Amino acid sequence: IAVNFTDQMFKGIYNGRQCHAADIPAVLARAWSVGVDRIIVTGGSLQESREALEIAETDGRLFCTVGVHPTRCKEFEDSGDPEGHFQALVSLAKEGIQKGKVVAVGECGLDYDRLQFCPPEIQRKYFEKQFELAEALKLPMFLHMRAAAEDFCNILTSQKDRFTFGVAHSFTGSAEDRDKLLSFDNLFIGINGCSLKTTENLEVLRGIPIERMMIETDSPYCDIRNTHAGMQFVKSVWPSKKKEKYDPDSTVKGRNEPCSVKQVLEVVAGCKGIHDIHQLSKTLYNNTCRIFFPHDLDAAADAILEKGIGSQ
Repeated sequence: IAVNFTDQMFKGIYNGRQCHAADIPAVLARAWSVGVDRIIVTGGSLQESREALEIAETDGRLFCTVGVHPTRCKEFEDSGDPEGHFQALVSLAKEGIQKGKVVAVGECGLDYDRLQFCPPEIQRKYFEKQFELAEALKLPMFLHMRAAAEDFCNILTSQKDRFTFGVAHSFTGSAEDRDKLLSFDNLFIGINGCSLKTTENLEVLRGIPIERMMIETDSPYCDIRNTHAGMQFVKSVWPSKKKEKYDPDSTVKGRNEPCSVKQVLEVVAGCKGIHDIHQLSKTLYNNTCRIFFPHDLDAAADAILEKGIGSQ
């Protein structure tokens, strides 16, 4: 689904230190070479959403979201004019839709693991507020849920008539959390490396129907590591070097990239015992197209898929 191209790591900056030049073109070249067809650049604040739209405008295969991440929701209050801040978000989304680039509201939701950044009541208030954006612009929701399943699902229930579809991305919850999400017939579950760390994670994954799943990387985060339970199913690898020894033909150690969505696909296939990985990728790609690119004909999506593994 989505990639955090606004992150400083894609500008070559790690922990405030410049280690190499900005390298999104090299990262994109690797993604296209493994069959990634489209990428959605994630917005996590008003400013990040502006940057995401700017990045999306650089390539016909890039799109973006507009929204405020739960850990950033204090920016509404800190602006001194919460409604004005929200209206700026609305204006940006409208601009992006006119340009054919904005495909979802988000990343928005609840994150109770990181309350040091934003208290829960502020998160809930502006999570609910962003459904107004989805309703007004008829956009799907790109959602974040961390350690907050009960409140998250209560809000989804109260707002269910205000959005068409959504995906709870980077899912790391329990089987109970999974089943709560699957009870919403317009909601998909997004799987990435963070969803595949433990044996329990893989058990939870097995219970997600393929027709309700999407795959993603959430790069530069959520890579699949050697210590992760999902690594046993990974077949695709890329040469990598430390950031201090940057080489545009190699990935950066510890920085995830969109190309590794292929690894996520391999783990889903291996974990579920699916031998026809091409058919699996086709189903997952079509799930993504139906939600984020509904104006595409299925036939066109199928034709694109013949060339590769689908959408990131």
